[in-house]
Amino acid sequence: MEREEALKLVSEYIKNENLKKHSLAVEACMRKLARYFNENEEKWGLCGLLHDLDYEETNKNPEKHGIRTIEILKEKNFNDPEILNGILAHCEKKQPENNLEKAIYAIDPLTGLIVAACLMHPDRKLKSLDVNFVLRRFKEKKFASGANREQIKKCEELGLSLEKFIEICLLAMQEIDNQLGL
Repeated sequence: MEREEALKLVSEYIKNENLKKHSLAVEACMRKLARYFNENEEKWGLCGLLHDLDYEETNKNPEKHGIRTIEILKEKNFNDPEILNGILAHCEKKQPENNLEKAIYAIDPLTGLIVAACLMHPDRKLKSLDVNFVLRRFKEKKFASGANREQIKKCEELGLSLEKFIEICLLAMQEIDNQLGL
């Protein structure tokens, strides 16, 4: 599947603009991390872009989240097992086993934490954030409490410190700040 086709699916299945932006943020982080690890950037990016395709359909039935995305993709004759397993791993439908799966599992909540940090920054711009600002927000337990800190810390299973992981993802999101509206 090419990125353009994946973007069409995102537009078809995701109507909420913030959720679309979340998908773009996760895609950007996955691509940046793939470059860092010298992995397949297209594959990692597609996984990030498509990971929440079913979210609006399954948000009242979280046990189906991810599983429905796999069904949708298979209906479109998309069967890349690495991407499908990454989608399942991000929502705990399978144990993250490889770098792609571990990356999307940790990136998913981090993008939300970074957006929340941006929205509380005086100028509300991603480019104004630095790693230390995000790290301080990470350490505030009540701040963006929906961003699962333990899940984010799984970045260590990739051999990355929390600081380096935040740096990579923050840079990725800053590169698409106009698309994210931040």
